[in-house]
Amino acid sequence: MRSVYRHGDNAYIIKDQKPISYFGKILGEAPNMEYVQMYMQWRECDHVLRNETHFMFCETIKDAEYELDGDSID
Repeated sequence: MRSVYRHGDNAYIIKDQKPISYFGKILGEAPNMEYVQMYMQWRECDHVLRNETHFMFCETIKDAEYELDGDSID
């Protein structure tokens, strides 16, 4: 089962998480955001969220779109 995470008005499916340090060349160094972007694309995600310790690689849950068939609901 995949985790769902709400952030603001959006909901995301968390496909993967990696420690922030995973994307630095040496421990304690700031993460290389180019590597984060490449990993996001490799995991086929469309969004990355970050908390204090991890990057969360996510897929945005789209709002449902529908059309009425012309009949009104009263």
